[in-house]
Amino acid sequence: MRKRYFLLALFLLLALLAGCMRTDGEAPEQADAVKPELPSDLRVDEDGTPILKVYDVEKEAVSEMDIETYVMGVLAGEMKNDWPEEALKAQAILARTFVLKFLADKQSKYEGADISTDIEEAQAYDASAVNDRIRQAVSETEGLVLSAGGELPYAWFHAHSGGLTALAREGLGWDKDEPPYTQIVPGNEPESATGEKDAQMLREAQHWQASFPYEEVEAACETLGVDVTLTDGAKLTIEERGDSGRAVSLGLNGQSVDASDLRIALGSTKMRSTLITSLRAQEGKLVMAGTGYGHGVGMSQWGAYGMAQAGSTAEEIVTYYFKDVSIEKLW
Repeated sequence: MRKRYFLLALFLLLALLAGCMRTDGEAPEQADAVKPELPSDLRVDEDGTPILKVYDVEKEAVSEMDIETYVMGVLAGEMKNDWPEEALKAQAILARTFVLKFLADKQSKYEGADISTDIEEAQAYDASAVNDRIRQAVSETEGLVLSAGGELPYAWFHAHSGGLTALAREGLGWDKDEPPYTQIVPGNEPESATGEKDAQMLREAQHWQASFPYEEVEAACETLGVDVTLTDGAKLTIEERGDSGRAVSLGLNGQSVDASDLRIALGSTKMRSTLITSLRAQEGKLVMAGTGYGHGVGMSQWGAYGMAQAGSTAEEIVTYYFKDVSIEKLW
C-alpha cells in the first residue's frame, strides 16, 4: 500500500512539474499575421483580382490586363522558364509584391499607365517566354504577396549575391532608415548548374571583370556631381565597405564617389556588383573585377535556384532572404 501511495505521489509531482515546464517554456503566441491592403484606387474584377493598365514599350501602347497575367510576363523576363518550379514560384511572389508596392508608392512615367514593361521603371518583362511552367508557378501562387507587419515591403531581388546578401544601405545606397526586413545571409548559390547555358550564366554571375575608358568614368561621375580626373597610376581606393563586404564609397584620385550610384551610371550589366575585388587605372582605362551580379539586397535568384534544387519550398526560399515577413493571400 505504502509503495502504491509513493508511486501515485511521484506521478502527481512529475505531472505538476511537467505542467510548470510547459507553462514557463512556451513561446509567446504570435499575433495573427496582418494582410497588406491593396492600393485604394486599384480597380479589381469580380473575383477581387487587380486589373492593371500596363504600358508596353515594344507596342508603345497601354493595355489592360489582370495582375496575374502581368506577373507571368515579369516572371518569364526575370527568370529562365525551365528553372526549378519552387524558384519560379518564389520569384512570382516577389514580382506580385513588387508591382503592388510600386502602385502604392509611385506613379508610372507613362501617361495613362499604372506600370510598364520598361525595366528601368519596373521589372523585366517577356510575354513571349511564358510557357506552361510559368503559368503553373503563377497559378499556384495566385494572390500571394509578402507582408512585413501588414505593410507591403520592397521585394528586392538580384541575380547572384557573391556569397552574402546585403543591407539596402550598402547594396542600393539607401539613404533612409534600413528596412526591418533586410538582412545579410549566405546567398546559397550553387557552385555549378545543370546544362551548358545555365552553367555559363552561373560562371558569369560568380565572377566578372570590366574596363572603362577614363573619359567614360569621368562623365559618369559628372552626372553624380563629382569632378574626377583619371590618369594612369591614379590613386584608387575602396574608402568604405559595408557589412557584407560591398564597396559603399570609392576614392577616385582623391574624390569620393558612391559605389552603388557609380555602378548605375557606368551600367549595371558591365559593373555587375559593388563586391569589388580589384581596382586599378592603367593604359587609359579604369579596370575593376568583382564577384556576384546585382545589388545584393533581398533574394538571390541563383540562391533560389540552389535552394529549390535542394528541396526548399517557395515559402522557405522567400522567408530565408527576408526577415520577419509572412506570405499572405490577398485574392
